[in-house]
Amino acid sequence: QVQLVESGGGLVQPGGSLRLSCVVSGSIFSIYDMGWYRQAQGKQRELVATIISGAITNYADSVKGRFTISRDNAKNTVYLQMNSLKPEDTALYYCNAERRSTGIVYWGQGTQVTVSS
Repeated sequence: QVQLVESGGGLVQPGGSLRLSCVVSGSIFSIYDMGWYRQAQGKQRELVATIISGAITNYADSVKGRFTISRDNAKNTVYLQMNSLKPEDTALYYCNAERRSTGIVYWGQGTQVTVSS
C-alpha cells in the first residue's frame, strides 16, 4: 500500500522560510510524478508545484520565484522549499503522487503552514 507522509509545516513569520518533506513508502518512488498542493480554509485545493519525469518542474504563478520543488529518489522523498513566505501562503499543504503508467493518484494527510506575525 502506497503511503505519503508530509512533515515540516509550522508557524513562520512573513518573509520566513520552511522546507516541507514528503516520504513515500510501499512502492518504487521513481515511477511517480510528484506534486504539492494546498488548501486554505474555505477555498478549493490548488496546485502549488509539480515535478514530472524526475526533472520537469511546474509552479503556480503565485509561488514562482519563491518556492522550489525537488526530489531525492534515494530517500523516496519530495521536498518543497518555501522562501519569502506571505500570509496568503497559509494553508494545509498536501503531497501528491501520480503513477505515470496508470494515472492512479495518492495523497498524504497534509501538513499545516501558517504565515503570521
